Amino acid sequence: MNQVRLGLVGIGKIARDQHLPAIASVAAFDLAATASRAAQVDGIDAYPSIEAMLAARGDLAAVSLCTPPSGRVDQALAALRAGKHVMLEKPPAATVSEVALLDKVARDVGLTLFTTWHSREAAAVDTARDWLAGKRIRAVRIDWKEDIRKWHPGQEWIMAAGGFGVFDPAINALSIATRILPHALLVSAATLAVPANRVSPIAATVRMRCGDAPVEVSLDFLQTGPQQWDIGVDTEAGTLALRDGGRTIALPGTTATTGQNEEYARLYRRFADLIATGQSDVDVSPLQLVADAFLVAERKTVEPFDF
Repeated sequence: MNQVRLGLVGIGKIARDQHLPAIASVAAFDLAATASRAAQVDGIDAYPSIEAMLAARGDLAAVSLCTPPSGRVDQALAALRAGKHVMLEKPPAATVSEVALLDKVARDVGLTLFTTWHSREAAAVDTARDWLAGKRIRAVRIDWKEDIRKWHPGQEWIMAAGGFGVFDPAINALSIATRILPHALLVSAATLAVPANRVSPIAATVRMRCGDAPVEVSLDFLQTGPQQWDIGVDTEAGTLALRDGGRTIALPGTTATTGQNEEYARLYRRFADLIATGQSDVDVSPLQLVADAFLVAERKTVEPFDF
């Protein structure tokens, strides 16, 4: 199969840490161009914007967007209308309706749209889903606590309107939960802690239910020391524990096992398969849960936050 010529938009931390190594490891893609206001990749044609890249590089077959979710819909529309398949970093857009629009446009023009959820590709997620299938869920606990200054240094957009705040990393937990649990999640209540000088939450608690089982979610963007990305699921057969963002699993009566991190390589292999078969993969369920949490939430003002 001929390589897919790919344009990568947004050369920030996530692109350098994850996307560039993954693209290099997947033979189906040829990284042919990048678009970024202030960064570039050595040896790759660079453009200051997606519009400039699309105008200059009609040979591109696909575009991967690694930009902040706010404003990404216009970039994706530009790529689709230029005849390019599109892959979206999580969260796929700032709103659910934006994704619905992109899905419609992609279908109308016969192109692939892929809303990625990288944490679903963590090593133990499929095992967890298989083990939970058919079991009665009694309770679920999600603890997603990390240090914003470590993982998003100086990224002001993440605490601005449309930046999601603590839900930017927490949507990873929700993407795993919606993949492994046998019933849909429904949000019933939430509390958002919003710094006095910001508009997005720095911490949150969310109550949901999965069937008739309670789901308790605790989120913190100011975690110091050990970082915590854990999901526990109580069943009639015992408790399943997913740790390390889905890399480590402990099942009742077994020793915990940790797998290799190949999340982004798996995403790009999936993108290549979707393009080859003329399909799309569009799932907004994690984003919908975030939207629902914001809708029902009680907001409380906390101390100002600065990077």
